[in-house]
Amino acid sequence: MTFAGKPSLRLRQALTILLLFGGYGALYFCRADLSVGTPLLIDDLGKHGVSHAHAIVHMGTIASLGVLAYALGKLFLTGLGDFWGGRISFLIGLGGAAAFTLMFASGTALPLFTIAWFGNRLTQSISWAGLIKVSSKWFDFSSYGTIIGILSLSYLVGDAAARQWMGMLIERGFGWQALFYFAAAVAGVFLIANGFFLRESRTEAGYSEAKPNPLNLFAQSESRPRSVAALLLPLLRSRAFLLVCLLSLGCTIIRETFNIWTPVYMRDYLGYSTGTAARMSAIFPGVGVVSVLTAGWLSDRLGINGRPLIMLVGLAATAAALLVLMSLPPGVSGSPLPLIAIGAIALCLLGPYSYLGGAMALDFGGKQAGAASSGIIDGVGYLGAVVAGDSVARISVAFGWKGVFAGLAFVSALAALGAGCLYVFGAKASAAGHHLP
Repeated sequence: MTFAGKPSLRLRQALTILLLFGGYGALYFCRADLSVGTPLLIDDLGKHGVSHAHAIVHMGTIASLGVLAYALGKLFLTGLGDFWGGRISFLIGLGGAAAFTLMFASGTALPLFTIAWFGNRLTQSISWAGLIKVSSKWFDFSSYGTIIGILSLSYLVGDAAARQWMGMLIERGFGWQALFYFAAAVAGVFLIANGFFLRESRTEAGYSEAKPNPLNLFAQSESRPRSVAALLLPLLRSRAFLLVCLLSLGCTIIRETFNIWTPVYMRDYLGYSTGTAARMSAIFPGVGVVSVLTAGWLSDRLGINGRPLIMLVGLAATAAALLVLMSLPPGVSGSPLPLIAIGAIALCLLGPYSYLGGAMALDFGGKQAGAASSGIIDGVGYLGAVVAGDSVARISVAFGWKGVFAGLAFVSALAALGAGCLYVFGAKASAAGHHLP
């Protein structure tokens, strides 16, 4: 990776990456806590007379409502970052995550859990678009794949670290409340750091404007959009942009299913202990680190249309790995095959997934509409991913985990076909020298 400009600019760019990376990674402590704590919460509900199956469905409903809040925030709130700036959106996300996580930890009943989780995911929903907006004003388009790839590692590293440390807390006898207090403290530390040191753009520090993708749908400047219509209509009229939204839907369903349910699957189906399942679930985001770095670096070298090609190959391989996972029998905690299959899914899925609301969002939105572009792409994805909570819980109860993985394999195969269509669109646009259709 290279930074353009004089050494002082390179240092400020490096500081910006560190602040955004740490802050967004901290948000995943306030997401992984529910996934890691779900087996303990299910046991706690069982002590109050709730059956295991009904407890799973209750937790799935809370997870789905949280994803719905996240999707609604992505669709209707992230565009505000194009008007008030990405820094403010990022700080709101960190502050809301810390506050609502503390609310969840203080609760004792399902209604308060639901409200707290809904508020947590709603406020977090604008953070990634804020990160994208700030990035578009600090880095040139020629490094989008690498820069956004590095920043995408934040949620994988944060998720993996949270699961490891929370698993160790469980093994030392701490209850689910301790996981949430710990997560809120991590988010609070990075809220303070970003509040003091993060700046909106490099022009605020006296440097020239960053260069956007010349094929983006908007102007080249950092000026605010003239109106909401001027912000949204170019995006919604683009066939390629709408297809990226559908790809986001499919990829997010798969990703959220593994984020939410891996600890429960490992404990109930494979036979791991609760603490071990929490720690072993870190394999999904952990392997994703390699995927995102490799995919980001490769896409910058293959050019803009290299991203759809990598997505096509990755999603097809994801479908194959899901079919392998579907074929495995229960109670094989001593076998490496389930872990290898989960790692393969992370390797093939998470790198291509990171393009959608990151580098591709900037390819379409540039500096002027980067937040709205990212928010709409992610919002559509998370709106569909509501099924990863409640619906996956019901499918697992009715048809078992084999039924869950068969459905996800079908979704991945359809997404691979969509990536192929996007590649065709990009090839035609590049040949004509126009923006994406």
